[in-house]
Amino acid sequence: MNLALFDFDGTLTNKDMFTRFILFSATPARLVLGSLFLSPLYLLYKIGIIPARKLRPLVSYCAFVGRNQQQVEGLGFKYAQEVIPRYLRPEMLAILKRHQAEGTRCIVVSASLDLYLKPWCQSMGLGLICSEMASNSSRYSGYYVAGDCSCQAKANKITQRFKLADYSSIFAYGDTKEDLAMLALADKAYMRGVELKK
Repeated sequence: MNLALFDFDGTLTNKDMFTRFILFSATPARLVLGSLFLSPLYLLYKIGIIPARKLRPLVSYCAFVGRNQQQVEGLGFKYAQEVIPRYLRPEMLAILKRHQAEGTRCIVVSASLDLYLKPWCQSMGLGLICSEMASNSSRYSGYYVAGDCSCQAKANKITQRFKLADYSSIFAYGDTKEDLAMLALADKAYMRGVELKK
């Protein structure tokens, strides 16, 4: 069996779905307070001082701390059904479906959130490794279960989940430097659709 690893935002989609979900799911009050608190950090991110992997957990905390788990999961399901399909890259969807038709085990590996990736991947028949929101009983704590799933964390989680030697060929698809550690695991790695030479 072969293994295919897909980044999500910017690879399978043509837009950043994390930010869109924050805007889709956050209450107006949280959007206002979050904007006031995070604006300086967002500016530092835009000029390259703070990496996205540091900013995402802070944004998620502001958006989801104390929120009702069932309610947010409902929003995630709706987002997966109604919003994500509008932003999928047709050419990448064709590659994904070709891998599936060939019997390849296909896994989305993303820094995006399980809140919407889990229902979307289930509907597509895909495995999932991603950033996961932690909950205390029926409410979200605002924290991630095991940190932001990007950069080296992607590769670590892949090797923890799969014995790579069991696969005949490993394919990986990404679009930013956050995917490089994952791409390094593959026999055939593609950055923005271009194969990287080993």
